Amino acid sequence: MGSNEGGGCDGKPVVVVPEIKYTKLFINGEFVDAASGKTFETRDPRTGDVLAHIAEADKADVDLAVEAAREAFEHGMWPRMSGYERSRAMNKLADLMEQHIEELAALDGADAGKLLLLGKIIDIPSAVQMLRYYAGAADKIHGESLRVSGKYQGYTLKEPIGVVGIIIPWNFPSLMFFLKISPALAAGCTVVVKPAEQTPLSALYYAHLAKLAGIPDGVINVVPGFGPTAGAAIASHMDVDSVAFTGSGEVGRLIMEASARSNLKTVSLELGGKSPLIIFDDADVDMAVELSRLAIFFNKVIVDGILLTEDRITKSKQFHVAKDRH
Repeated sequence: MGSNEGGGCDGKPVVVVPEIKYTKLFINGEFVDAASGKTFETRDPRTGDVLAHIAEADKADVDLAVEAAREAFEHGMWPRMSGYERSRAMNKLADLMEQHIEELAALDGADAGKLLLLGKIIDIPSAVQMLRYYAGAADKIHGESLRVSGKYQGYTLKEPIGVVGIIIPWNFPSLMFFLKISPALAAGCTVVVKPAEQTPLSALYYAHLAKLAGIPDGVINVVPGFGPTAGAAIASHMDVDSVAFTGSGEVGRLIMEASARSNLKTVSLELGGKSPLIIFDDADVDMAVELSRLAIFFNKVIVDGILLTEDRITKSKQFHVAKDRH
């Protein structure tokens, strides 16, 4: 089980497809078929082979997922747990991810064409770190007492916003999943996640692990599908309180418009470019070229026909961290 791009005895990459265990929608703690019965193919970009047929969510399925998330938010345990209790469940999920790191890295390798080594030393550990960071923040969400004039008392109270719709891209399936859901879970929100249609496999596996970790039914719902149907249904849904999206500027505009036309839900957008750099007169141009090349091709296996080494990956990771901080 796994994808060993390290090479076989003849020096050529060996591609091993992992076992695909979860292909249905995950709604209210259960794996279910799409209401329409439709499925779509997810393919291995390394070979073009069909990996699995995935249940295809549309508006009817999004409605069911949002209904489950709303019920879990309004009447369920998750928002009413202490931050400490939510933290324990989130850390349990992180533990399970570490226990299944080989399988998770192989799923993203097969679904997104990612290097297995990248998954094992960067993608999955970074997702775990993200989840643990927000697990640590879950019991540190504090309001303030305010001194006001007269015989009055003022205070601020921070509360979960409600049901959060999450639409993530294909390039970092695991990291983007936890970048979006982790703060929502820590705050006590419930979520409906639409992974990219190219890479639904790890998101469905994380839903399974979340249930094993004791996260209550309805808190995490995963609805694979396409942007014009499932994604649009999330953005325009009257009972979704907030949307987080990473992708193109064109689709970001559509999501903002749909969110405004529906219930004026809050929107968080990360809209992509293509690794731009600004080169100043005193810059080391050779280094800038190297960093640009790594930034552009970081997500894939080969740079100039040479397999990325762990040392090069580590240097690139440090660059990306520095870039994110600025």
